[in-house]
Amino acid sequence: MRDYNGEEILVIPRALFDELGSFQGIQTDVALYLEAILDPANNFFMDRANAEEDPSHKQIIPYAIFHHDGRFLHYTRGKSGGESRLHAQGSVGIGGHINPVDERADPLGRKTYLAGVEREIEEELKINGSHENRIVALLNDDSNEVGAVHLGVVHIFDLDTDEVSSGEDALANLAFQTKEDLKGELHGSLETWSKFCVDTLI
Repeated sequence: MRDYNGEEILVIPRALFDELGSFQGIQTDVALYLEAILDPANNFFMDRANAEEDPSHKQIIPYAIFHHDGRFLHYTRGKSGGESRLHAQGSVGIGGHINPVDERADPLGRKTYLAGVEREIEEELKINGSHENRIVALLNDDSNEVGAVHLGVVHIFDLDTDEVSSGEDALANLAFQTKEDLKGELHGSLETWSKFCVDTLI
């Protein structure tokens, strides 16, 4: 079992996901799932080391895609990233966990979740300019051990500038790429979640 230094992360029971309607790949009916997932009665913080090995729970992961003028931010996952099983793979999503530090006046609710999204982005990227953030889909992939314990919430950030740089070593070769390149020469190296997004949402 990996050592995550006692980190606690937001999870829901896998049973809730199945009750709402489990799926493989992309689900764009966000409203059907999000209200239940962000209901404090349905989620709680769990020790990450246990959660990573426990498919009876789903870790809630914001997965943010950055768009500017028809191009999308792409990077390669470096060795310093938190998820060793994804190292060296290409990605169009900046993701992370929701932690107790994110709690707001609505413990475990929507404000707490959105605070976690903004914290992750600020930690990992430096963006010169403003942006609009919208939730467009949910992501699930039960075909591998990483996906089996995660549930992604896909955000698209529409940026008014392409002046974006990496805030940490885990994001290597950061660059905006065209839709054609992501669906073409870069597609084979993408992690599974990014392939779903590129194939369906971009």
